[in-house]
Amino acid sequence: MPDRLSTPRGLIAGAMLRLGEWLHPCRLPIWYDPAYRLPLASVGIERGIEPRRADYVAWFLLERRRVDPTWFRQPEPVRYADLARVHERALLESLTNADGLARVFAVDPVEIPIDEAWRTIRLGCGATVAAAREAVATDRAAYNLLGGFHHAGPDHASGFCPVNDVAVAVAVLRAEGFSGRVVILDLDAHPPDGLAACFEGDDRVWIGSLSGADWGPLPGVDETVLPEGAGDRVYLAALDALLARMPSPDLAFVIAGGDVLAGDRLGRLGLSLAGARRRDMRVADAVHGHASVWLPGGGYHDDAWRVVAGTILAVGMNSLRPIPAAYDPLDTHFSDIAARLGREQLGGGETLDLADLEAELFGRGVSAGRVRLLGLWTAPGIELALFHYGILDHLARFGYHSFRVSIDAASTGQCVRLHARATRRAGTVAAVDDREYVLMECVLERAHMGGRELLFVNWLTLRHPLAHTGARRLLPGQEVPGLGLMREAGELLLMMARRLGLPGIAFCPAHYHLAFAARQQFRFLDPARQGRFEALLRDLGDRPLQDVSRAVSEGTILLDGEPYRWEATPMTYGIEPSDDEARRSRAAREQARFSMARA
Repeated sequence: MPDRLSTPRGLIAGAMLRLGEWLHPCRLPIWYDPAYRLPLASVGIERGIEPRRADYVAWFLLERRRVDPTWFRQPEPVRYADLARVHERALLESLTNADGLARVFAVDPVEIPIDEAWRTIRLGCGATVAAAREAVATDRAAYNLLGGFHHAGPDHASGFCPVNDVAVAVAVLRAEGFSGRVVILDLDAHPPDGLAACFEGDDRVWIGSLSGADWGPLPGVDETVLPEGAGDRVYLAALDALLARMPSPDLAFVIAGGDVLAGDRLGRLGLSLAGARRRDMRVADAVHGHASVWLPGGGYHDDAWRVVAGTILAVGMNSLRPIPAAYDPLDTHFSDIAARLGREQLGGGETLDLADLEAELFGRGVSAGRVRLLGLWTAPGIELALFHYGILDHLARFGYHSFRVSIDAASTGQCVRLHARATRRAGTVAAVDDREYVLMECVLERAHMGGRELLFVNWLTLRHPLAHTGARRLLPGQEVPGLGLMREAGELLLMMARRLGLPGIAFCPAHYHLAFAARQQFRFLDPARQGRFEALLRDLGDRPLQDVSRAVSEGTILLDGEPYRWEATPMTYGIEPSDDEARRSRAAREQARFSMARA
């Protein structure tokens, strides 16, 4: 069957689509800051949240030149006085300590860097306030890449929502003289319980909700609850009915939830990416000509960032053009950085200085600064690269500083380590820790696998010692919790392999959770092994990661009714499977059935 865009009708449709984007672009201000990424290492792998979502969207829009860079705005933190317009003092005070924030984000209190967590929260809320101001001033749309905290009420915070940015924005605008009708379209997959509490009895606010969960009556909310797996057709029909009931707004807030996709870990609505984009186009048409603030809400799917980016393309470019399925924002972003980092900057140049000549001519030991990892990179060069890739800035938000890279010989290959000192907090008191910690340790060598020479990772550990307490349950094989940087580590190693002229990298995951963390980039080299891993994700992937990883290690996972033993065989990144290998993986996946043994 020919591609639909290769037919005469498809070619005409494609031309009309591009013409519509050209004729009707809308300058859409977008609020974003790299600090939108929560400084919580465990929220990604253990909670199913993609902490880089705002980064992915911003990188895609800028690197693919989908929007003009002048659309982006720098947020300012919301004032505590403005938070107090909505939230009770007891709630705000509870959120200034680690225990209170930990309850909201479902993490261990010791993991919370209070100042930096609050920085993220205040930036997101402040941006929603600023976006509302600009929307009202221009009668145009505005977008904030972190917002839609619809579960927070005046006296409570829950569900990853510490404060209610929409309610705060409305309160601030009203204090500044705005008196118009506010419409809130909550299109997140979960009900707007916090919004209902914040605006209870407020006849100048209309809340319409289209969700996939019934949490009981919500006073003042025009609520439609859809069945699990509703899909595009049912969802869009219900949306049309909701929009028909929506009053004309003076200011609209649209929470265009990224958790509506089929396969979302917490949402159950079953939309496709195309269906989510059509949702946004219909809402954009409904609020066109009115001030509107668009927010991303939740999203617990690997493609949730695509929903958010699609919302911006729909609202700002009137575009239905899909985001290429093969586009990987982290790989593209890191590849662009690698292209800008010259070999000389990373210590890979060919020029020899006096210290190098002395070592070669007189047999003297090479100084630590002259040792080269895999013959190319010096320790200062690696540290510089970690700075340019944003790793050191992110680790600094955890409380680490005084970074140092070392390179040493290992029994197989070479070992590179990232060391740091730390600032520990006890309540509001900060104390500098004199100890030097190892945050990253990696043993590398070149090795032949599957008929190719690859960069082989004999050992990799990412360590977050500040987040460790005896009370916290660790994943199998861990001495301390991880840093949540497995994706970044994979990309950095792939950049190194490419610089060495190698097609990819490989490692053997000793535990299930390591393969789980690497699943977006890596595949098992053996097609049948990859198929069994995909079956394990299919059958048990919705369970807590700690439970599954522990069960695999303890031998209480069953494969086709028999005890399953973890297969620590090589995974590779950068090597695309052949059609035959993909077919064999699918066949193995369909044959395998995993379950938990009964206690």
